[in-house]
Amino acid sequence: MNITVVGSGYVGLVAGACFAETGSNVTCADIDKAKIDGLLKNVLPIYEPGLDTLVERNQTAGRLHFTTDIAASVASADVVFIAVGTPPDEDGSADLKHVLAVADTIGRHMARETVVVTKSTVPVGTAEKVRAAVSTHAKFPFHVCSNPEFLKEGAAIDDFLKPDRVVLGVDSDFARSVMAELYAPFVRTGKPIIFMDIPSAEMTKYAANSMLATRISFMNEIAGLCEKVGANVDLVRKGIGSDSRIGPAFLFPGPGYGGSCFPKDVQALLRTAHGVEAPLSVLEAVEAANYRQKSVVGQKLTATLGSLQGKRIAVWGLAFKANTDDMRESPALVLIEQVLAAGGTVCAHDPAAMHEARRRLGDRVQYAESNYAALDGADALVVVTDWNEYRFPDFARIKGALKAPVIIDGRNLYDPAKMEKLGFTYRSIGRERA
Repeated sequence: MNITVVGSGYVGLVAGACFAETGSNVTCADIDKAKIDGLLKNVLPIYEPGLDTLVERNQTAGRLHFTTDIAASVASADVVFIAVGTPPDEDGSADLKHVLAVADTIGRHMARETVVVTKSTVPVGTAEKVRAAVSTHAKFPFHVCSNPEFLKEGAAIDDFLKPDRVVLGVDSDFARSVMAELYAPFVRTGKPIIFMDIPSAEMTKYAANSMLATRISFMNEIAGLCEKVGANVDLVRKGIGSDSRIGPAFLFPGPGYGGSCFPKDVQALLRTAHGVEAPLSVLEAVEAANYRQKSVVGQKLTATLGSLQGKRIAVWGLAFKANTDDMRESPALVLIEQVLAAGGTVCAHDPAAMHEARRRLGDRVQYAESNYAALDGADALVVVTDWNEYRFPDFARIKGALKAPVIIDGRNLYDPAKMEKLGFTYRSIGRERA
């Protein structure tokens, strides 16, 4: 089967490489020549564990191709995935101009009966807009399908190759048959392919991410309450997470959610709800709670040190989560702005996001080659991202490098009793009385 994926960003590149891994002939097309030139040399535009190996192996095997010629790639395809960005518009709604531009191109250049798949995260009703854009120029039959992605950054390859489920919104037997064949290699262990109508598939993506965001914000608010009443949020998390109706996932308190999905998708779903006069008051609270939570680590830092004027702060972690270089909506950005606005300076380290941090922050902060190098002469260490290499550090080395033994732990990586015994002033999330 010939597959074209238009858009070689996070979703498109992962999808293309994984489809090629199962033997399909895949072309990833993008208008960004620099990105395509890099991919042809196996230089990836994103950091995702295992993706570089997958791209190189399948490109070498001749199953994975990269091009800027979108028209030609569409003409040769049986299935075309639209995987371009849907950034939030000024009002929070998803901007569909790139999606619809690709749909127009597909209509102009398709050369056979084709399945057109929206892989980008798009609001309910987008498939009909795609259908209209394609049909304006199409000379061959085509079928529109919604196939939302559920990839976790940092674990995207496993998520794609071994999915919990595959959601497919279809309205024709042809599309159902083609997509079932395409995804069959990924569900051999019995995980379901869930076929549904297209609007339900479009809604499923937003509902899933909004539910996960809700769990995170709920636990962060519980952590704040724990601090007021003297409870330990770690024990509360275990107590409720062991309930089979709730489960343990996404119940870890922290500095707030970020990344390319949760903030954007919550805003887009709220905008959709407002547009049809079906307000989602729970999600409005989730978004407000997350906005507040991103300031909590900085507030703890200020409460511990007093004025930050002239203070040097070491920051461990810049990406919004571990195993990615994605800094979109990262809590670290909020913390850094808080420190700089208060007259302090920042020396930061991240295993993968240093290049992205330099692009975003320039010389407003200092960058350390290692996590320990960031500590030299600092008045405090703030842990923002839960990278594995930060989990079991040399505390004696940390204490020796800092001006004062102060750690603000935004991820609850360390044991408060141990930190007290080692002589640290230690603050975390939801584990000590405010």
